[in-house]
Amino acid sequence: MDHSNKRISRQVIILAIPIIFSNLSRVIMGLADMAMVSRIGVNALAATGMGSLLLWMVMSMGIGVRTAVQTVSSRRLGQKKYPQCGNALHNGIILAVCIAIPFTIIGTFYTAEIVGLFLEDKAVIRLCTDYLFVGYFGLIFVLIGFAFQGFYAGVEETRVHMVVTIVSNILNVYLNAGFIYGSEHITQYFTDIGLPWLASLWNWAPFPALAVKGAAIATLIASIFMVFHYTYFLFKNRVRKYRPHRMKFILSNLVQQVKLGLPIGITEVGVMTGFSIFYKMIGIIGTVELATSEVILNIAHASFMPAIGVGMAASTLVGKFLGEKKPDKADKVVKESIKWSLLIMGSMGFLFIFAPHWIIPVFSTDPEIIQMGVPCLQIIGLLQYFDAVGITLFFVLTGAGNTRFPAMADMIIVWFVFLPVSYYLGIVMEMGIVGAWLGFATWIIPLAVVLVLKVRTGTWKQIKV
Repeated sequence: MDHSNKRISRQVIILAIPIIFSNLSRVIMGLADMAMVSRIGVNALAATGMGSLLLWMVMSMGIGVRTAVQTVSSRRLGQKKYPQCGNALHNGIILAVCIAIPFTIIGTFYTAEIVGLFLEDKAVIRLCTDYLFVGYFGLIFVLIGFAFQGFYAGVEETRVHMVVTIVSNILNVYLNAGFIYGSEHITQYFTDIGLPWLASLWNWAPFPALAVKGAAIATLIASIFMVFHYTYFLFKNRVRKYRPHRMKFILSNLVQQVKLGLPIGITEVGVMTGFSIFYKMIGIIGTVELATSEVILNIAHASFMPAIGVGMAASTLVGKFLGEKKPDKADKVVKESIKWSLLIMGSMGFLFIFAPHWIIPVFSTDPEIIQMGVPCLQIIGLLQYFDAVGITLFFVLTGAGNTRFPAMADMIIVWFVFLPVSYYLGIVMEMGIVGAWLGFATWIIPLAVVLVLKVRTGTWKQIKV
């Protein structure tokens, strides 16, 4: 490796590490949430998993907001047009509010009907409805948080993202414990995990155990705190030169960000809707199978969340170097980022393939879940190597301003390949949960191949933002 490659590799990992830690904290706290909810029972676990997925169908629009803010702010950083980086954040917040308000209204009025479209078990439907109704009130804060993520990543201040995410995730888990178990059981819970002193802050007044609804309330409070925490960092010296605290409305810039973010936002909603249908298929197979899939998906997050960190770092550097008119450096970013993603996800994939019997019991001691989960986790392990490439190149293209192609490719493969194959194998061929997750391969592998071919054309280096 020559010196320039080493420098770029170092830049990738320096930017990526804070995002990796923040993403891992989200995964760890998500697993902690799952462990808390699983104590209530399989129905509660299945309800929380589906509720989170249904919320993410709308929250995933925030990825489009984040992509637009990051793409524009990183390009302006390279061009040294610093105030326009702050303007990119303002536009992102405007878009977040415009998206969140109508979806919140619709979601809160039709929560039960939405849940009924995806679940069959009445007990799970009731719990999921409780979770989802509260969750819709947090949409606006989550989407604004995505705008902040794009800004801080785009101006190479990923440490801010790390600090805010870790603190809000810790707050979320602590609030979860109190709201889920109530004052009657909170002391016992913290005693069981060897931290009885943590229960002291919950003993000031009696309050009921809210179970699944309590988990949603905790997430709502943590999301509100997250937005205020991000705002606090806008007034730090390192960020002031971007003038993020001076709101300025420029219609042409807003329109540009809509064009950049809309394809990704629509695709993410479409993809998550497809994935919700995938969960509905598994729910048809059985409630235990649905709970098993929730465990598998949460474990898988531990592997691809770090790769997303590398991808976001690559996106920032590609945008910055193209702004500086140095496409050769952008090329090197692509190669170095793929190496890091393969190293991270490949290592996790190795563990998923050869040690699933050790991993799954950490998150569920249910014998049926363990038995069903082992082959599914091994499938995920094999796909890690393809997913590493696909995730990285997706971010590379969006960082360059090419948001339409990866968005369309992702949507087409999910709806016309992944879902039909999963249905055929899992339900028609009666292969159950293993057949459904085998269909997952027909999403990950083709997408990686298509994105490799697209990046090799080099057309992304000529895109103007």
